Amino acid sequence: MVCSPRPFFFSTLLNHCLSLNSLKLIHAQLIKLSLCNTNTFLGNRCLDLYSKLGTIKDTLFAFDDIRHKNVFSWNIYMRVFIDFGDIKSARQVFDEMPERDVVSWNSIISGYSYNGFGYHALGVFAKMHTSGVTPSGHTYSIVLSLVPSVCHGMEIHGNMITKGVALSSVIVGNSLIDMYCKHGFVDYAFGVFLDMKQIDVISWNSLIAGCSKCGHKEIACDTFRKMRTTHYSPDAFTVSSVLTACSGFQDLPKGRQIFSLSIKSGFLSNTIVSSAVINMFSKCESVKDSFSVFDELGLWDSAVCNSMISTFTNHQLEENAMRVFVLSLKEHIKPTEFTLSCLLSCASLFLPDVHGTQLHCFVVKLGFERDPVVSSSLIDMYSKCGVCDAAKIIFDRTDIKDLVSWNSMIFGYTYNGKPEESIVLFEELLKTGPQPDEVTMNGVLLACVHGRLIDKGLSFFRSMENKYGVKPTATHLTWICEMMIHAGEVSEAMKILTTKIPNRLDGYLCKLILSCYEVQEDLELTELVAERLVKLEPMSLFAYMALVKAYEARGRWESVARVKKVMKDRNVAKVVGCSWIGVDGLFVFNENEVVHHGGEDVYSALRLLMQDIEDERSWV
Repeated sequence: MVCSPRPFFFSTLLNHCLSLNSLKLIHAQLIKLSLCNTNTFLGNRCLDLYSKLGTIKDTLFAFDDIRHKNVFSWNIYMRVFIDFGDIKSARQVFDEMPERDVVSWNSIISGYSYNGFGYHALGVFAKMHTSGVTPSGHTYSIVLSLVPSVCHGMEIHGNMITKGVALSSVIVGNSLIDMYCKHGFVDYAFGVFLDMKQIDVISWNSLIAGCSKCGHKEIACDTFRKMRTTHYSPDAFTVSSVLTACSGFQDLPKGRQIFSLSIKSGFLSNTIVSSAVINMFSKCESVKDSFSVFDELGLWDSAVCNSMISTFTNHQLEENAMRVFVLSLKEHIKPTEFTLSCLLSCASLFLPDVHGTQLHCFVVKLGFERDPVVSSSLIDMYSKCGVCDAAKIIFDRTDIKDLVSWNSMIFGYTYNGKPEESIVLFEELLKTGPQPDEVTMNGVLLACVHGRLIDKGLSFFRSMENKYGVKPTATHLTWICEMMIHAGEVSEAMKILTTKIPNRLDGYLCKLILSCYEVQEDLELTELVAERLVKLEPMSLFAYMALVKAYEARGRWESVARVKKVMKDRNVAKVVGCSWIGVDGLFVFNENEVVHHGGEDVYSALRLLMQDIEDERSWV
């Protein structure tokens, strides 16, 4: 007589099942013995394995085969849809569940959170309170990461205290620290940290990273020093957070100390730490050290390469950035949206028709053209190249137009001599787009300056705070002053400059004021502005020539001689202008220059062309 295998035997087999084929063989045997549909435990075990090893179809079949489904069966069934990103079907399963436990609620809340529906997650959490199910520490940790304001977070914190889970769980305490730091309430985060019954390295990391992110860089470094005095050893995340803090207030000596610690602790091989080191040296204006770290590490990782490319682009070393990008491609590193955005930001500076077009093709190939960050960079690149039509096509094709895209297009029209189009686009933004910010108003006011739209510019300026909620900054006032100077209201402009923004009189405004006829008539004002320009740009010829012209008009020849002597003593000379063109390389032509790098061939070809022209004329 042959005995049938017991359920324990199949349970053991399922625990050691590692492939879909093995699972299907075991499942078939269970169906044959009618164990799968009658034994809920074995049915759930098969269902769980299908959710990890199989397809949705396999999982649905296993779920339907369970005759007596319990809450564990329904939770696995719902989790399958969440894992495949079908949150709508997951919510339908959740609503149909005959019984829900805390895992059911946590699964649907985390599903909404993971798929970017934070508002719906908070709505489900609110319903959870009325259902009679007590939230767990995991529930609170998810919800605290989604709260839109600190007031909402405080309400949840109060609810946690009444439930007795606020300070008893390390996970919940760390989530509270993150939440308070995220909204800028560092003192509350420290209060939670000090009241926690138990802390771990993540608690320290949350506090240090939170302080660093919300602008309290020195507090982050002080907290790190206190951590070193305890028995908690910093990990790679701790070191990267402190390096970010050092780069925030450009403390190079302290950054070098943390860099040495990362080498001593063996963290430098971690790509997060090495990227933070490169960024720290970059922010501290030590590009040579950034490249040394990058070169010596030899870590061809996406994050490390992005940091090095960003370093080069931020320091106007565009060719080096392109070189690193090409080398990363040879190492089979797939560029990210950040990589392409950095490169596009500098593509307009050299051979835009070649490099810019190649990068655009690369963006299309990788499917990033509709990404808001990349599309904004493309718009900015084409605008800087003077190809506004191409920029507008990309702008129109962008599905989700964020404010950066609108601002890039507005500035693109402005810088390419189309102020009217810039104003029209701004009015379209007010109707259909997001709320304008101070960058938007900078572009609009600059368009009014370039287009000599004085009345419209003043109207925008007067209504920007009440109507658009944008508080005027020094830059906005600068554009208003320029409009007034162009309109001949120099005295009003000077009043604004001297009262509201006394330290904002930059070199550009000084030259603009000195070029006005009204200022030239006022010698005292001319001398005052010229003196300011000399302090700002000691080697600029403009201030000296303005003074010479003013003194000559009044016959003050001794003053003219004195200014010219100062120019001679300071070796002030006319700045040599240049122009460049990119044809199979960059050719730069300085003013009055005959010989330059690669120029011999250019001038030889020019002489041959001139000879051919003369020959053609002689035959006419």
